[in-house]
Amino acid sequence: MNAVILVGGYGTRLRPLTLSRPKPLVEFCNKPILLHQIEALVEAGVTRVILAVSYKAEQLEEDLSPLAQKLNISIIYSYESIPLGTAGPLALAADIIRETSEPFFVLNSDIICEFPFKKLVSYHFSHKREGTLLVTKVKEPSKYGVVVYDHEGYINSFIEKPQEFVSNKINAGLYIFNTTILDRKELKPTEIFPLMVQDRQLHAFELEGFWMDIGVPKDFLTGMCMYLQSFRLQSPHLLYEGTGIIGNVLVDITAKIGNDCRIGPNVTIGSGMVIENGVCIKRCTVLKDVRIKLHSWLENCIIGWKSCIGQWVRMEGVTVLGEDVLVSDEIYINGGQILPNKNITASIRDPQVIM
Repeated sequence: MNAVILVGGYGTRLRPLTLSRPKPLVEFCNKPILLHQIEALVEAGVTRVILAVSYKAEQLEEDLSPLAQKLNISIIYSYESIPLGTAGPLALAADIIRETSEPFFVLNSDIICEFPFKKLVSYHFSHKREGTLLVTKVKEPSKYGVVVYDHEGYINSFIEKPQEFVSNKINAGLYIFNTTILDRKELKPTEIFPLMVQDRQLHAFELEGFWMDIGVPKDFLTGMCMYLQSFRLQSPHLLYEGTGIIGNVLVDITAKIGNDCRIGPNVTIGSGMVIENGVCIKRCTVLKDVRIKLHSWLENCIIGWKSCIGQWVRMEGVTVLGEDVLVSDEIYINGGQILPNKNITASIRDPQVIM
């Protein structure tokens, strides 16, 4: 089977992390975002992944070549001069997809969930229609595009960001289509989905478990919490246990944690990490090769690669550090977004300051 993953965006919502590397290669719970999806696709029988790329395409190719060999799959790059949304890349990759008559997956690269691809395939074959769209339940449907469908699963309409309650089921950004979709004249989401609905060729499949679009820092951290809870239910032995560890904490085996620390709940610590004595970390993602010095306190933060946090630092309010940021001793940062290779010597008290 084939899968198309849409990775053509610039990742602006997840800056400053995406100034150093493409968003699909940013580690989410100690694994590149894209790898979560590809591993799940391979488990469902996918042997060829087509990446619709534009931004930092060379870096994607370089980093993913060893992964393709390890998983024994083909990764093909479909280059976009500008990001083309959902359906545009299908037109570019149509000849490749048509090499087999099997249905193919389409994924947005920002999505994290339990990826029920095997169930999705079975359901798609059962209703014998052209497409299946995965839907999920959310608390605030007005932020998304709502999907309205009947008891048989036929989708009746899409309502973009409704101001009055219509439904709490939204498009989860994961699809499976028959190759016949490529024969339609207009491969644009605004046109093709309504036509499929009109022809009663588009079904909804309800997702069980958690779901999150992790394209912005706030939702990235929320998705991390959801993933760690799901991870605990499935692989509790792989979470970190020890003195000062509270709740769901995922720690790379190469990380070093000092004495009298309080880590958790909901923390991910990457490889090469050094945490000195007396540090407190809550609801944070800390990427590779970071050092946090004595008695610093971090909550609701994403710490970029190779950064160094000084002694007695306090950081909170969804603070994001880019790669190789140095924070001096006794600094307070509340919601700052710090560009790569910066040296922070003064406190930042105004949320969303970009330096």
